[in-house]
Amino acid sequence: MNYINMTYDEACHHAPIEEPARQYYFIEYCKALLDKLKEVAEKETFTFHLATFGCQMNSRDSEKLQGILEAIGFEETDSEEADFVLYNTCTVRENANQRVYGRLGHLNSLKQKNPHMMISLCGCMMQEEEVVAKIRKSYRFVDIIFGTHNIFKLAELMAERLQKKKMVVDIWEGTDRIVEDLPTDRKYPFKSGVNIMFGCNNFCSYCIVPYVRGRERSRSSKDIVDEVKKLSKDGVVEIMLLGQNVNSYGKNLEEPVSFAELLTEIDQIEELKRIRFMTSHPKDLSDELIEAMKNSKKVCRHIHLPLQSGSSNILKAMNRSYTKEQYLVLVDKIRAAMPDISLTTDIIVGFPGETEEDFLETLDVVKKVRFDSAFTFVYSKRTGTPAAKMECQISDEAVKNRFDRLLKEVKLISSEMCRRDEHTIQEVLVEDINDPARELLTGRMGNNVTVHFKGDSSLIGKTVNVYLDESKGFYYMGTLRP
Repeated sequence: MNYINMTYDEACHHAPIEEPARQYYFIEYCKALLDKLKEVAEKETFTFHLATFGCQMNSRDSEKLQGILEAIGFEETDSEEADFVLYNTCTVRENANQRVYGRLGHLNSLKQKNPHMMISLCGCMMQEEEVVAKIRKSYRFVDIIFGTHNIFKLAELMAERLQKKKMVVDIWEGTDRIVEDLPTDRKYPFKSGVNIMFGCNNFCSYCIVPYVRGRERSRSSKDIVDEVKKLSKDGVVEIMLLGQNVNSYGKNLEEPVSFAELLTEIDQIEELKRIRFMTSHPKDLSDELIEAMKNSKKVCRHIHLPLQSGSSNILKAMNRSYTKEQYLVLVDKIRAAMPDISLTTDIIVGFPGETEEDFLETLDVVKKVRFDSAFTFVYSKRTGTPAAKMECQISDEAVKNRFDRLLKEVKLISSEMCRRDEHTIQEVLVEDINDPARELLTGRMGNNVTVHFKGDSSLIGKTVNVYLDESKGFYYMGTLRP
């Protein structure tokens, strides 16, 4: 098909209605437009720079966005002095938005030097009406804005921008659509994330995610298993199953499938060596899932189980739907089934109304559970969430004091827990060359702990046996064993 002289409206008229055929059509259309632009600009290549903020869901989305850009004909560069710059944004914390606004000012100065440069913003931050309104008013040099529900439309949106020469904004408030089989460029050839569901139904009072990611919608188990099989045949030995709350996977399917059932089916894929997943909500982690993990040789002995607070009163205010006591019972069940399990968590300090007694309850849980590691956060008031309107916001002085005490306890326990495998031989998946010391490789054990050891770069992507010589608190120094 001759795309060169075709207007955007004509392209839309001829484009397939069904996805993903429609997007492959626009990829070819954009490829023709880009070739024409190269002639005008007298450039052999057009480059792109993709910056990802936030969670692993965003990272997986960025792999898809990168695949589309490369299919169109762009070449990746580490520099923001690119012809197409795309920010995949996060909005979990208010300061994340400010970081993006700050960087946009710099991009504007670069764009003034490159008349062919395009700037695009997508992701969670773009799902906020006030954000899009601000960009329309104060950052008119931005070319394309889209959200979390329609990342698959990048080529179509770029085609519109290239032909109509004006800002393109395409934000969906919600959707139940899941578009499969688009180009993807994985960061690592030997491991990959796999989305099993999108959105969240939990509405924790401090969290903006359900408002920007939408309600839960699960992919079919067949599509997931087929994707994992395809990845494993392509050399992937470790997958990370991704969802805002993987434990509630499958509840909205026409024929419901539990997460435990999905995990058991994926466990049968022969070429696959490791299966990970995140994130788990404690209220939905079932006995069935614990049993499936116990019986599996491929599911890694690691669960990230966000606590957020050890106080039942604060957990209720957070709308977490479990108590301190229920969380501790769940941990006991997990450890009884899998004594070698690694437990990690998230904890928020300074939630509105948190008293010293509430904080001590959190410390008590930390001491009883003895997490392998914990991501600790100071509560950040997030506009648009119920918690932002709560009274009894905690003073900065009190929050800092509690955070420092929590961090001290977490570091002490984490260091002790990491040391338990010292002087043993463990299987390690080699991931990369260690940058600060080029003669060292870096890998991860099944429990997600990092190991550094001497070795050849040809081992990257392979599982090897490593003797753990010394614990360094949060990682090991080891020696390669035959």
